[in-house]
Amino acid sequence: MLIHLFNGLVHGTLLIIMCSGLALIYGLRRVVNFAHGALYMLGAYLGYSVALHSNFWVALLVAPALMALLGALLDRWGFRLLQDRDPLSVVLVTFGLLLVIEDFVQTVWGKSNLSIATPAALAFPVDLLGTQVPAYRLAVIALGATVALGLTLWLRFSRAGLYVRAASTDPVTTAMQGVNTDALSAFVVGLGTALAGLAGVVAAPFLSLSPSMSSDVIIDSFIVVVIGGLGSLAGAFVAAMLLGLLQAFGAVWLPETSVLLPFMLMVGVLLWKPEGFAGSRT
Repeated sequence: MLIHLFNGLVHGTLLIIMCSGLALIYGLRRVVNFAHGALYMLGAYLGYSVALHSNFWVALLVAPALMALLGALLDRWGFRLLQDRDPLSVVLVTFGLLLVIEDFVQTVWGKSNLSIATPAALAFPVDLLGTQVPAYRLAVIALGATVALGLTLWLRFSRAGLYVRAASTDPVTTAMQGVNTDALSAFVVGLGTALAGLAGVVAAPFLSLSPSMSSDVIIDSFIVVVIGGLGSLAGAFVAAMLLGLLQAFGAVWLPETSVLLPFMLMVGVLLWKPEGFAGSRT
């Protein structure tokens, strides 16, 4: 029982890091980014290359930084132009971006499965109430909690966070108050993309890297964002942990229907509360 709970927490933590970026981007740009899973994959592969020439800890810093730069460029030449477009155009462009990134990854790194070695400092088991669990996965949970707390404090108590919350509610009025909403959006999209890259690097030591890993995570990510409330970080945090635990226990207790459980959860939540757990608030 404890090991299944632990695995669910690890998966939920990865979803928190991943979905925080997706929720931030939607909250400010109102763009449903179908390429977010591909950005997660690209971050993992960049981390792999950096780790080969240095170590995991350098990759943990460099890959998200590179992804943040890419996110700022995507905002300037993509999301900013898509903000007022019809939903079909947004879906087509972001899905096309997903295909481009997947082809790029296959061209540069090939189709074989790859992995990053677990850092030596965390490559040992820890006794948790009589159950041996990897120290690295405990560190992943700690990192996810730190990301969630840091984003919450930043949004609630910093001036930049205030601007983000204001712009996500009414960008026109926020701009009239002297806030450079374009620069703010570039920063937020860069941050959201960096978080996707961070999730990819963090997942690499215990999940194999492959060009299909983007599709493995993007469905769960959208389920989290939808049931948590579009654009709501608090809702995404709750939904991510709930989905992670549901999948961990469902794979053991209901293996025949475990694939359907996330969709059943989404349908149930939307029937009960169509706006999600926390509505559309950031």
